[in-house]
Amino acid sequence: MTSSAETVRLTVGQAVVRFLANQWTERDGQRQKLFAGCLGIFGHGNVAGVGQALLQNELAGGDGRLPYVLGRNEQAMVHTAVAYARQKDRLQTWACTASVGPGSTNMLSGAALATINRLPVLLLPSGTFATRASGPVLQELEAPYGADLTVNDAFRPLSRFFDRVNRPEQLPSALLGAARVLADPVETGAVTVVLPQDVQAEAFDWPVELFTERIWRVPRPLPEAVDISDAAALIRSARRPFVVAGGGVHYAGAEEALRAFCEATGIPVGESQAGKGSLPYAHPQAAGAVGSTGTTAANALAREADVVIGIGTRYSDFTTASRTAFQSPDVRFVNINIARFDAGKHAGRCVVADAREALTALTAALDGYAVDPAYRARQETLRRDWDAQVELTYNPPRGVVEALPDGVLTQGTVLGCVNELSDPRDVVVCAAGSMPGDLHKVWRVRDRKGYHVEYGYSCMGYEIPGGIGVRLADPDRDVFVLVGDGSYLMMPTELVTAVQERVKIIVVLVQNHGFHSIGSLSESLGSQRFGTKYRFRNGATGRLDGGKLPIDLAANARSLGATVIEVHSRGELEQAIKNARAAPADGGPVVIHVETEPTVHGPDSESWWDVPVSQVSDLETTRRAYDTYVAHKATQRPYLAPPETMHR
Repeated sequence: MTSSAETVRLTVGQAVVRFLANQWTERDGQRQKLFAGCLGIFGHGNVAGVGQALLQNELAGGDGRLPYVLGRNEQAMVHTAVAYARQKDRLQTWACTASVGPGSTNMLSGAALATINRLPVLLLPSGTFATRASGPVLQELEAPYGADLTVNDAFRPLSRFFDRVNRPEQLPSALLGAARVLADPVETGAVTVVLPQDVQAEAFDWPVELFTERIWRVPRPLPEAVDISDAAALIRSARRPFVVAGGGVHYAGAEEALRAFCEATGIPVGESQAGKGSLPYAHPQAAGAVGSTGTTAANALAREADVVIGIGTRYSDFTTASRTAFQSPDVRFVNINIARFDAGKHAGRCVVADAREALTALTAALDGYAVDPAYRARQETLRRDWDAQVELTYNPPRGVVEALPDGVLTQGTVLGCVNELSDPRDVVVCAAGSMPGDLHKVWRVRDRKGYHVEYGYSCMGYEIPGGIGVRLADPDRDVFVLVGDGSYLMMPTELVTAVQERVKIIVVLVQNHGFHSIGSLSESLGSQRFGTKYRFRNGATGRLDGGKLPIDLAANARSLGATVIEVHSRGELEQAIKNARAAPADGGPVVIHVETEPTVHGPDSESWWDVPVSQVSDLETTRRAYDTYVAHKATQRPYLAPPETMHR
């Protein structure tokens, strides 16, 4: 047994790398390294500290390796790490190192995205000198009212754990606290440990125990028996119960438990963006997406539900249609969630537990209960009607196709081709614009990990780095990154990282010459698509209403090292997808460039999203939109009644 007096002399940077390489998680007896590696971009703030340590680690090789991947944008590095963690059900992630100043603050959006989505990532922003010996240094913020304030304090509200290591002695508690939060399914999110550049290079005699292999067990908390009993009683009293499945179903690996629950009871399931794929698309109880971008089937069932069973959902406004989705005057909620913070929403009956364990217990407690056959029949009718809408979206009528400009497709056709020609195990990745809404409604998920849409922060630019993260986590699946021109222009540079690492992702780049999603929203709010089209400024009017900008995104992608296929018809698109799938697994990114018509929309959800409209306006379009807004606003519900007051 190692003596507690034994030490090893390392720099702080070297100690960080050695510690990270020896952290593991375990769930259900399965072990995996907590950190798959470290993504980074070096500058003067980390090149001689963490950078030197990563070099030394790489040259040493062996089981203690912490692989390093060079990124092109610090925000993108975080997206890659977060997507990896999501694909790994939060059991593994990456660390991200960045230099002082802008390099570190570039990670702020990624930190917010990780915490909002409850996904683990370790951020190692570099700080300016802890000793202040050379201050003010390059890229240092000076605040006359607080000498200890730095730009890295901006990470505090975005992080589930934050620490700054100003002395080597502080490092062990910072690292142990960081790993604890990362491995905790209740607390997890962005974890930030700030490493001042001088401290990174400082040597110290560390207790060797700090670097011994350490296992963080990821728990499956069991539900309280009384909570299961009360939840079962409430569900038994319902005539039209309805499940909202969130991302927690996936993270707990609870899909089979949910399937057993629904098949035993006949209760239908609507899915949030993070929960999509909780049931396969063709399952009899799968009503599809619910909420503002939901199916008419799920939204009709939600509207009539008298008991809503939320499983692993945080009930975002898109899921609840801004609190208009559930319209029964007697509606009550049962919320199964590992986090009490989320379980308590909408005054619900809290079942604080692992989703798989809670569903198993609840299924047993509901033995002998099933919904009325007429309710099952209604589910099937609604599902069949919606599926017909999906078919029309994937295969639009001849009149719609013939009205399109030459070489232009509908967005629905693009989604349909990818969905139908991809393997059931392939993964679709998206985040922002109009495609997440359409994917939520019409994508036919066939595998529990086949759908990856980041819609907690809906961060433009997530798609390509997120696709890299998914592929790194699951290299046996093809990854289809669906991205519009607006989001592509935010962060195309990670194509270079995919080329560098020989990571095959298939990017379907949809060019519609502007911001399709916000343009449509602008029009619905009476703002006439103002400022949402990529156009020349008109010399006569002074407005952005001239001709289309001559942007060649295919040439841009090609210049970054990607293999590019340009398509101008459905047949060419289908062949391009086949060719991309047949490309070598280590051949790097393939980009399929296709132009779509932004005024042809997907099927209507018959739902609403609360985006306030100007109450007074000179514009008739805005005045009409405000009248519509007021009518919808009147249907909002507070969802405050406790479950005990449900009418029996």
